[in-house]
Amino acid sequence: MCGICGYVSKRNITLEQLKAMNDTMYHRGPDDSGEEIYEMSGGWQVGFGQRRLAIMDLSALGHQPMHSANQQVSVVFNGEIYNHRELREELADYPFRSNCDTEVIIAAYLKWGIRCVERFNGMFAIALYDRETEELWLVRDRIGKKPLYYWYEGGNLVFASEMKPIMACPGFDGRIDSRVLSRYLFQQYINAPESIYEHVYKTEPGSVVLFLKGELRTWKYWDVKKVYHEAQKSLVEDYAQAKNELKERLRKSVKARMVADVPLGSFLSGGYDSSLVTAIAQECSDSPVKTFSIGFHEEKYNEAKYARAVADYLGTDHTELYIDEKDMFELVESIPAYYDEPFADSSEIATMMVSKLAREYVTVALSGDGGDEFFCGYNIYANVAQAQRLDGLGAMVHGVCSLPGFKQAHMENKLPFRVRVIAGNRERESKTQFGAGNYLVRAKAMVKQKDSGDEWLPVHYLTESEYQVKNWQIRRMLLDMDTYLPGDILCKVDRASMKYSLESRCPILDTDVMEFSYRIPHRFKYAGKDKKHILKDIAYDYIPRNLLDRPKVGFGVPLDKWLRGGLREQLLGYSSYEFLKRQDIFDAQYVSKMVEEYIRTGDRGPATGANYSKLTWSFFVFQQWYQKYHG
Repeated sequence: MCGICGYVSKRNITLEQLKAMNDTMYHRGPDDSGEEIYEMSGGWQVGFGQRRLAIMDLSALGHQPMHSANQQVSVVFNGEIYNHRELREELADYPFRSNCDTEVIIAAYLKWGIRCVERFNGMFAIALYDRETEELWLVRDRIGKKPLYYWYEGGNLVFASEMKPIMACPGFDGRIDSRVLSRYLFQQYINAPESIYEHVYKTEPGSVVLFLKGELRTWKYWDVKKVYHEAQKSLVEDYAQAKNELKERLRKSVKARMVADVPLGSFLSGGYDSSLVTAIAQECSDSPVKTFSIGFHEEKYNEAKYARAVADYLGTDHTELYIDEKDMFELVESIPAYYDEPFADSSEIATMMVSKLAREYVTVALSGDGGDEFFCGYNIYANVAQAQRLDGLGAMVHGVCSLPGFKQAHMENKLPFRVRVIAGNRERESKTQFGAGNYLVRAKAMVKQKDSGDEWLPVHYLTESEYQVKNWQIRRMLLDMDTYLPGDILCKVDRASMKYSLESRCPILDTDVMEFSYRIPHRFKYAGKDKKHILKDIAYDYIPRNLLDRPKVGFGVPLDKWLRGGLREQLLGYSSYEFLKRQDIFDAQYVSKMVEEYIRTGDRGPATGANYSKLTWSFFVFQQWYQKYHG
């Protein structure tokens, strides 16, 4: 696990400046660093930098940038290629010097070209320079576990694992892209390919970027939609067969992720996914696996006792840390330093805390990420199924309320909140993304209208017809795999773990597991109303049902209490009319009044749709980020 950065440019960027860019990611790789500049034809230069967190082959032979034996290819790489040993056997004619997976990338490229990425099973962000063709290749793993940004402007390219090296690059002016702000306020993250800055993009999951002499091309080598539909041609209709094959793939995946030359452990919340991953790891291990969980003193948020029960049953070496609100609150100020574009999923705070705990004992931690998206685990998926059943009735209610007499009487506003949501869900391209309409209105109204004519990104992802799936549940799962999973969940875990130089590995997001999940009939995942049915069934083979079956809790943060309490004065400062007017990003009058109203009234309960703490938190986090980097 590492951080990478570099450039291809005609501008004169010195080795000292490249090193300064690279060192902004010290936390991603405290064990080693390397920076090099290569001359190209036509006045171009290539710069490569890497910060190393040594996981495989701890010797100096793992140093990056790494070069091929014939000096044709140079690589900087962040991540792990879990099948590198198998690939090494196919590449036996290459004169390997090290045991690390980085050198396998070089050998694979020399033999198979850029299509070699289709053979890699792992998490990775790769930059590869071919001196023979003078091509620079950027590659991101299939589901987006490892981040990879690039700034492309004026025929020059700068890339990095995080935004900070790009910010530190000479000539970067940091113009905020106002088109993304309403969507960010609503979604709480910025999804690829967009970023917070103009001309800065995230390499999309499963994508390749080619840069050659000022020209840029990008394409996907792995696409959720295409892989899903191809897999649907060979469904495994027998439940026992599907369960056994999935179980075997999970075992193989966990075992591959336990290979490391440093101490390894597992996050354990006591939920199905982390418990299953931990159980398989324990089965594959010769000694007790180190497990880690966070506990809360507030009983309604606390899952530590469940994690402890699972750990005791499995016989792991368990460590738990009980934290209080003050512990979490103290991390708020560090959010923009490590999430270096606005990111407002508040569970990032607890994720940082469990990562900090784990790093005291291990350098690698297994996680259960991906189970909800690939096996239908979120509560929203049950709501989506209900919304599809009621969609016809919703259309009738909406039609009646649109009649002149009913419209003048504002009848739709007098309906119960849940009925209003179903009735108002008329946008064909966002059927599975329904919610409180007033959230949409506020997210749009908060951002200052520009005269530039630039088209703002819609708050919802208006892409659902691309999936060509009639079942709303499946459609929403696929959408989440393209957006929420890489843009929010995996971003959250990457930044939180790397804050403490900890590598997080996700066995459920193994290529073979993901692709096989598409061959499992949906009725095996959502059986009756039992979410994640087949994954639970496998978990029960390892752990008694009574230790696992309970409502999903998750990491809770008392946003309403914080924003109207300890963060109140800071929030008022960020939302004052004078500050907003100088900032010239938000509608000063609208936002200042909205925040004053929120502080006065707070959240009003889920039945009203007037629960604005999450929207206000998104605004607060943006302002906190803005003050750090632009204040």
